[in-house]
Amino acid sequence: MRDELILALELYLQHRASPPGKDSPEVAELSSLLNDMGCALGLDEPDTYRNPNGVYMKMMNFRRFDPEYTKEGKVGLTRGNKDEKKVWNEFASDSERLAIVCSAIKLAIQRYSADAELSGADDPAIAEAEEGRILTRLHRVRERSRKLVEQAKTAALKKHGRLFCEACGFDFREKYGPIGEGLIDVHHTKPVHTLTEGDTTKLEDLALLCSNCHRVVHSSRRWLSVEQVSDLVRRVFRDIRASPLHPSGKL
Repeated sequence: MRDELILALELYLQHRASPPGKDSPEVAELSSLLNDMGCALGLDEPDTYRNPNGVYMKMMNFRRFDPEYTKEGKVGLTRGNKDEKKVWNEFASDSERLAIVCSAIKLAIQRYSADAELSGADDPAIAEAEEGRILTRLHRVRERSRKLVEQAKTAALKKHGRLFCEACGFDFREKYGPIGEGLIDVHHTKPVHTLTEGDTTKLEDLALLCSNCHRVVHSSRRWLSVEQVSDLVRRVFRDIRASPLHPSGKL
């Protein structure tokens, strides 16, 4: 999983000149942490990646992408997968972001290791975020909190008198009549890696979205912001109005 690669990369970069061995306490500690994450996610199948030997191999796989190592003509371990290169490209040159994401992953494992809501199947409508599976699932749990959903809807009704999508303006009640009353998705806008100790969700962290726009937000690994989706909607409507077919009513 991507989470595991991110944590393995952190360990590699912390000991870039002299990586810890298979029997080192550092590798053993990461192996234990990954097993805890597997439990939190409800993964009960045997997986050699989580034993110290597997952790060591994953860590050392990053050497083949490390210019400080390959500049001497060395090649490192050649077996690996394409996700290792993607994680290296996204995080190896941004130590601050890597540290923040790793801290959030570790905190999520520690805080939610016994939370049944994080286990189970992934939602196929939500692409796994760049920060990995456990933070993606934590985001999903937050968005489905009945208490937060009701608070966000109540605040919107008090302010606007109706519920509508903040990206495209769609109003279920207006479109479908009484059966659409109260229908709207609630999206957590804070990046998944910003989880910190004692973190609580505030109303200003939530946005109301129609199901279509909400799905677009989560359609790729790099999730879009509400503002980005809103810009896409405006751009499409602008292009439609500019089309020569528009006045004829064919669009």
